[in-house]
Amino acid sequence: MAETKKNILTYEGLKALEDELHELKVNRRREVAQKIKEAREQGDLSENAEYDAAKEEQRDIELRIEEIDKILKNAEVVVDDDTDSSIINVGCKVKIRDLEFDEEMEYKIVGSTEANSLQGKISNESPVGRALIGAQKGAVVEVETPAGVIKYEILDFHKN
Repeated sequence: MAETKKNILTYEGLKALEDELHELKVNRRREVAQKIKEAREQGDLSENAEYDAAKEEQRDIELRIEEIDKILKNAEVVVDDDTDSSIINVGCKVKIRDLEFDEEMEYKIVGSTEANSLQGKISNESPVGRALIGAQKGAVVEVETPAGVIKYEILDFHKN
């Protein structure tokens, strides 16, 4: 049997998933059940778009609950006290400079389930994340991309 992949999470990511799971199980399930009940009361279900929409929403909620349960079941929370503070780890906010374009960027390195580029959160499994993990301030890391190698200088980092 293949070993199950651990989902690396920051404490913040774990809390967000737990809150979402609670919201889905407690509030959203009840809301959808009410929508289904109201749609049933309208009569013929075969041509009832509201009933179909509510049942589809119910399926989506149950799938998301199942997905979060799987993530949490295999979660490994990164504890700041257990990591070396002299090198970049999951949970660090990192300020880097693209040496080719002299452009500064700031990212938070998180587990793959928390990654969200719009919020500046990159996965520890992404090419940039992998290159930064274990590096120190002042180091230059190289990231292999389809467009070629990109070099980043690590300007600063800190744990959140």
